[in-house]
Amino acid sequence: MMESTAPSVFHAFCQVLARDLRLHFRQRGDLMNPLVFFILVASLFPLGVGPESKMLTQIGSGIIWVAALLATLLSLDSLFRSDFDDGSLEQIMLSPQPLYVLVMAKVLAHWLVSGLLLVILSPVLAVMFHLPTSAFPALLATLMLGTPLLSLLGAIGSALTVGLKKGGVLMSLLILPLYIPVLILGTGCIDAAVNGLAWSGYLLWLGAMLMLGVTFAPFAISAGLRISISG
Repeated sequence: MMESTAPSVFHAFCQVLARDLRLHFRQRGDLMNPLVFFILVASLFPLGVGPESKMLTQIGSGIIWVAALLATLLSLDSLFRSDFDDGSLEQIMLSPQPLYVLVMAKVLAHWLVSGLLLVILSPVLAVMFHLPTSAFPALLATLMLGTPLLSLLGAIGSALTVGLKKGGVLMSLLILPLYIPVLILGTGCIDAAVNGLAWSGYLLWLGAMLMLGVTFAPFAISAGLRISISG
């Protein structure tokens, strides 16, 4: 019985993942908006505070992380919205496969087209803020661990507000307090690397939080969707 069930669950996961990736790449405007927002937000700060390299180095880690956080938040409202509008979300919930597996596939697709691209673009912004090359590994590592966690936590708020017509503001209020520890650890890790201090401890905490998120967030997302749909 277990041998016949496991492949079908994995197959359903892959189907939902492939479907969401196709939809994201068809809607290229929605795909590019978070990336453009990420670059614009980070680019405005040097214009506002001045071109002094020492100042930009001091604030660079925080600005990059805040820009990544806001860009992720910008793309979360559409995570379940289109499926809710066309009725496919109800079909997913009625699927015989576990809902937490299917929502995990949707979150993974969201991260691949948003968070992963932010990670790839981050070295460009690091050069803009005169971060030393020795801090690049810390920057990439924190974003690789932190952006999936942002997607997981954000999906909880998106699931709870998917049934509301204007749930973007409420979703932001629900999610932003959960993002604060991730922001503190991410910026602290990069600042430690810039100053030549040990930064592996920050990564361990981010990794532990990511493991907790992967373990428990899909169940919270599933519960949030059931509350929104039934309500």
